[in-house]
Amino acid sequence: MEKMYPMLFTTLKNYSKQQFLKDLIAGVVVAIIALPLSIALALASGVGPEQGIYTAIVAGFIISLLGGSQVQIAGPTAAFATIVAGIVARNGMEGLAAATILAGIILILMGLCRFGALLKFIPFTITTGFTSGIAVTIVIGQLKDFFGVTYPSGMPSIETMEKLKAFIAGFSSFNTDALIVGLVCLAILIIAPRFSEKIPGSLLAVIAGILMVKFLPLQVNTIGDLYTISNKLPSFHLPQMSFETIRLALPDAFTIAVLAAIESLLSCVVADGMINGRHRSNMELAAQGAGNIASALFGGIPATGAIARTAANVKNGGRTPVAGMVHALVLALILVIFMPYAAMIPMPAIAAILFMVAYNMCQWRTFADLLKTAPKSDIAVLILTFFLTILFDLVVAIEIGILVAVLLFMKRMSDVAEVRSWKYAEDEEEAEQEKLRKLPSSINVYEISGPLFFGAAGIIGQIAVKDHAKCLILRMNSVPALDSTALNALTELYDKCTQKKITIILSHVNQQPMNVMEKAGFAQKIGMENICDNIDDAIARAEELVK
Repeated sequence: MEKMYPMLFTTLKNYSKQQFLKDLIAGVVVAIIALPLSIALALASGVGPEQGIYTAIVAGFIISLLGGSQVQIAGPTAAFATIVAGIVARNGMEGLAAATILAGIILILMGLCRFGALLKFIPFTITTGFTSGIAVTIVIGQLKDFFGVTYPSGMPSIETMEKLKAFIAGFSSFNTDALIVGLVCLAILIIAPRFSEKIPGSLLAVIAGILMVKFLPLQVNTIGDLYTISNKLPSFHLPQMSFETIRLALPDAFTIAVLAAIESLLSCVVADGMINGRHRSNMELAAQGAGNIASALFGGIPATGAIARTAANVKNGGRTPVAGMVHALVLALILVIFMPYAAMIPMPAIAAILFMVAYNMCQWRTFADLLKTAPKSDIAVLILTFFLTILFDLVVAIEIGILVAVLLFMKRMSDVAEVRSWKYAEDEEEAEQEKLRKLPSSINVYEISGPLFFGAAGIIGQIAVKDHAKCLILRMNSVPALDSTALNALTELYDKCTQKKITIILSHVNQQPMNVMEKAGFAQKIGMENICDNIDDAIARAEELVK
């Protein structure tokens, strides 16, 4: 069983000065990368720029300290942006804090209950669908700032489709200056990685945007024009947690918890592949919970593992959680010293950064491949989850996506299950020609294959109970599982056979079906002597009974 033990303490057992220097460098580089991203994601989430930094500092430090991954870097991510923005718009920062704390508690409970492995059962089509959908919502939400558009007064602009309608309605107000700044910053973000991976493109784009607005005659909104900038370190604040607050926050909390769990564990899997390591999923869930609680108590927003920042950590030599803790401490230093300069960052530069974030997370190649190669049922789930994320929200998308996926899976499993009557011969010549088993007509053999669950229990009714038969053999070596509904169908078949004085014999019953039969008393009802290990023994038993 997986240990509930922070990876930090394991890695420190053989820690060296050389590794500390590598972790230090990696932590500083990741902090520089995380700075503009944290600000951009905070603004996309409908909160102040410092909230993003607070999240990266507090949650980033706690999750690295307690986490189950060697190299995971945590902080605000794009997946939460639209969710957080909606919560803030509806319930304010107090409502967000309450939802984040509850989500943290749920994550801790998930870790303690060893739910880390269960998250693997969420279909890939669902994660791809809502991830791509989130990317689209981020792009739609940033069109306003990229084009310098002013939304019409009084027009709602909370939900994604509302933002799109408001953008279209106010497009005539677009600012050419804003578009110029946005395009230049976007070009830098695209081109910069081709020349250097050491200097983050987002930082270069921010610097270029600041210089353009400062020294060129461009009229563009900056962060300082729209937000009050603070360089204070995060302070403790306990939100009001009344019964009504908890009731309202609980659905959002479940959404945050599930999404944080999925994204953090996906990031861990990616990181494991890069360092040839192995994370502790349950410990990671518990750490994510603790990090989110701490983030909410210190003015932050929901956090989870960030794949891009984690990859940057690995590429720059980070191999222990110390790198993640250094990244948090460096961000705290930057917050105090350089945060006032964030007021100079133009909003189109922020929009350009978020465009690139959306592009990197959209998985369009994977999406296209699934459309080409996946079964029709999987494609249906993919497209449904994608559009529900855009048109409604992530809660609806995940709930309906999982429901449809389960129903389609049940349909697929029921289609696999089948019952076939054996062909058999009474004369030697036919048996030889057809390579059939020679059996008397008083013995009927049916072969059942596939899982026998409530969705497939109906196939038991296809077994014909013939009047001339004396024994009915059910070959069950291809039945891996049996539920109570299918057992009830078998009991009805037994009762029907009993009325006609036909003996049921079971052949090769696997362990799980056998356990169900014994617990329900069905095995004792038909008689243990009529449950045979193989088909030969079953036929021998039947021949003995029909003599």
